[in-house]
Amino acid sequence: MKTFTVVAFHAHPDDEALLTGGTLARVAADGHRVVLVTATRGERGLAGPSDGTGERLATLRMAELEASASALGAARVVWLGYDDSGLTAAPGAEAPFAHADVEVAAHRLADVLRAERADVLTIYDRNGGYGHPDHIQVHRVGSRAARLAGTPVVLEATVSAAPFRAALGLLRAAGHALGTAPLGTREVFSPGRAITHSVPVGASLAAKRAAMAAHASQRRASGEVRVLDRLLRLPLPIFALAFGREWFVEQGRTPAGRISDVFATLRGQ
Repeated sequence: MKTFTVVAFHAHPDDEALLTGGTLARVAADGHRVVLVTATRGERGLAGPSDGTGERLATLRMAELEASASALGAARVVWLGYDDSGLTAAPGAEAPFAHADVEVAAHRLADVLRAERADVLTIYDRNGGYGHPDHIQVHRVGSRAARLAGTPVVLEATVSAAPFRAALGLLRAAGHALGTAPLGTREVFSPGRAITHSVPVGASLAAKRAAMAAHASQRRASGEVRVLDRLLRLPLPIFALAFGREWFVEQGRTPAGRISDVFATLRGQ
């Protein structure tokens, strides 16, 4: 069997588990090489009082990322060298990723893609999923890096926007803090008609759940309702229903029915 290398590019530690964890665990279990690249170390994220801030939190979150990578079967973890921008992309950090020169950052990532001889790069869609400025920058930088390195397949991790908007609307109507998004609810994820891949990951759910659980600092924060903690408390059947599939938009591929093989283009299908 021919094996491939997948480089998964994310904004912060814990992002790798939510939208791509099942797919990454699935391809790793099938014998393919998986490399995780994080743009930042997540030092401006919310965390528990005992987790610290700044460098202390960054060190903790990178250790959590290593544990997540182990759960998913990833072979390598790379930090691209940027500071976390925070949800509002405030320019106070030394090198906030959201304000980085796209060309410079793309060359850094392209170096990893070339060194790994990457066949597939995963990024986010143009809205950065729910609109986080670092996630939007992942889309820009990743798209450019793939062109620089000649990486043949770029998959934008996403979900269908319409049901996501509906869920946000219900949460917002109920006065729940999770019913918001930085870009507003009209600019989230991707239209359903644009999605090219629907990947069943039921066999990888235990690995995905373990990867999510590895990010313990993101389950706790003083006075905050944390999404990750709520998700990990779901009963297993509901968790399987919610996370049993992952979706992608393959750049340059015309949607013609959703396919389940992330390597279809490489196999000539």
